[in-house]
Amino acid sequence: MPTGGGKTLSSLAFALEHALAHGQRRVIYAIPYTSIIEQTADVFRSVFAALGDEVLVEHHSQAESAPESETARSRLACENWDASLIVTTNVQLFESLFAAKTSRCRKLHRIAGSVIVLDEAQQLPPAFLQPILDVLNLLVRHYGVTVLLCTATQPALASTAYFDASKNLRGLNNVCEIIDAPDALFTALNRVRVELPQDWNAPTPWEDLAAQLSAEDCVLAIVSTRKAARTLHTLMPPGTLHLSALMCAAHRQAVITHIKERLRAKREGRDLQPLRVVSTQLVEAGVDMDFPVVYRALAGLDSIAQAAGRCNREGLLADKGRVVVFVPPEPPPKGTLLKAAQACVSTLQGQQADPLARPLFERYFREFYYSQALDARGIVGKLKVNPATLAVQFRSAAEAFRLIDDADSASVVVRYAAQHDKIEKLLRTLQAEGPQRWLMRKLQRYTVSIPKRMADRLHQQGSLYLPMLGLYAQVDAHNLYDGVLGLLDDDAIYNPGGFAI
Repeated sequence: MPTGGGKTLSSLAFALEHALAHGQRRVIYAIPYTSIIEQTADVFRSVFAALGDEVLVEHHSQAESAPESETARSRLACENWDASLIVTTNVQLFESLFAAKTSRCRKLHRIAGSVIVLDEAQQLPPAFLQPILDVLNLLVRHYGVTVLLCTATQPALASTAYFDASKNLRGLNNVCEIIDAPDALFTALNRVRVELPQDWNAPTPWEDLAAQLSAEDCVLAIVSTRKAARTLHTLMPPGTLHLSALMCAAHRQAVITHIKERLRAKREGRDLQPLRVVSTQLVEAGVDMDFPVVYRALAGLDSIAQAAGRCNREGLLADKGRVVVFVPPEPPPKGTLLKAAQACVSTLQGQQADPLARPLFERYFREFYYSQALDARGIVGKLKVNPATLAVQFRSAAEAFRLIDDADSASVVVRYAAQHDKIEKLLRTLQAEGPQRWLMRKLQRYTVSIPKRMADRLHQQGSLYLPMLGLYAQVDAHNLYDGVLGLLDDDAIYNPGGFAI
């Protein structure tokens, strides 16, 4: 379904009706980003408000609960997924399916006989795609599970045989489309006109791009890295807003709320000042913004489509919205982002029709997946029975299946000025009473992830301290966190190998 088409409630409606028709016990709604999971859970709570709080369990790293409201039963319900509707992350769902620890496996029996909705299915991580598809097939075949893939850019997840057999994909079985006429729906909801670069090999200098953006009254520019966002922002007029993951979650949410309010005011003629925003791709999934003009740095075709979903989202413009794809001065970081951009150029080069036409996405994803190692850590092999010993390497597979490899990253509690007193109180509680589940979840809203080597250097300089082992915090007196840009440091903070957003 196209972006802005109402996937969240439509997919839940399907899941509920399907569960009733087939005697299934619960709906598990899995989302790739913690940044949008809370708003989805809030939408579902409003729908089921009359049924009470126990209908829904929200299970992810940033789910907050006050110590007085968290009981042994509520903790157990969360760990066991003992509710009719579970809202969780891809990390929680898939790492539990491959886990070797009893605490993570405690919920597995709840997954049987459920409807699993995979929101933004195009975000399934390529490096783990083969083991994920294998386990989904297993759940459907043997455990009464139905899987719904929910996306505006359907990935090519059918079995695929390539010329190089080592690249073959063992895909999902028995897939069927549940929308009667998806092409007609995409045509009806086509609200933008996409402008592609005339020369894919000619980058646009940041200064030229800033000049183009500055000429717009209301515009969103999306780039692929934190460093690019900050570089472009420094060239923009005063008052330009900034969004990246170098801002803590509470800060980002405040800025997003401010942007939405200003967009509404501009539509109603109450705000005559220019509204310009420079952001990383964190706004591309589930963030309900509606700009008349969106610029997108060259990226994967799915990312361009998601960016287009922030343009004329409500269809209120007299004409179509304008989406401009540009080649940035610096290529995307090596790895997944670069390969996605290359597959996009290969798909769109010479394309005369709509670059977001639905059939193009299968071609794009097939090329993109061909460029990837779809079982990069050899998990499928570890789960095969050794014919000599009849052993299976469950623990090795569990250790290898980590969707977020945080060994080289560090979490830093920052001094976000708007919540300074609250952050200070939480840190004092942490040092006085030690880590507690509710406390660590509240602190998550004020943390920023950076390379560990960078955190260690800032610690040695006296800019950070350790309120507990493994968690850094900004020293109160140190001017390290900016009210617009977030966490400040020199260029070394922008590690291109995994800190893109």
